[in-house]
Amino acid sequence: MIRINLLGVDRQKTRKAAAFDVGQQLTLACSLILVATALGLGWWYWTLNEEATRVEAEIEAAQREQTRLRSLLTEVQQFEARRAQLQQRVQLIEQLRAGQGIPVQLLDHVSRSLPDMLWLTELDQTAEALTIQGRSTTLIALSDFVGNLANSDLLVRPIEIVNSQVEALQGGQGQPSIDVIRFTVRAAIKSTDVAQQTPAPGGRGGAGG
Repeated sequence: MIRINLLGVDRQKTRKAAAFDVGQQLTLACSLILVATALGLGWWYWTLNEEATRVEAEIEAAQREQTRLRSLLTEVQQFEARRAQLQQRVQLIEQLRAGQGIPVQLLDHVSRSLPDMLWLTELDQTAEALTIQGRSTTLIALSDFVGNLANSDLLVRPIEIVNSQVEALQGGQGQPSIDVIRFTVRAAIKSTDVAQQTPAPGGRGGAGG
């Protein structure tokens, strides 16, 4: 009587099928790992590329801002240098104004007080008085000159016309003589303490003849 063990054959088939399934699973797992690794590396590379692009854009923006700030800094330095020069000029002007004495202020006021058709021949200043001699072609010019002198806070009003007389001024060759008024004007000067407290004179008057 022949006996066949069919159970053993089934067991061998089962073992082969199980071994085949494990191999497929291992292969599938390795494939998944490789795919996941590739995806991870791709995402990492893409992230680094995006970050590098962003950093380059920020660097370019920073360089442009640096260039703009450098230009502004240059302008600010030029402005500061110009302002320093202007301040030095203002200080120099203030020093010159502060250093002006009474004679300088009187001379400035007298020159500003000269009307047209009038000129000076002599100016004498003492501690107490200012004496001016000159010539004028009209009495109106002489009156305007005296009025302009009276506008100064350095002089005591009224301004005195010491003398005035008409004299003939010889003309050039072949020209007739011209009558002019020879005058002398005298004005008392205020005390130094009072005069120093007054601003520089700015009387009206045109250019001298």
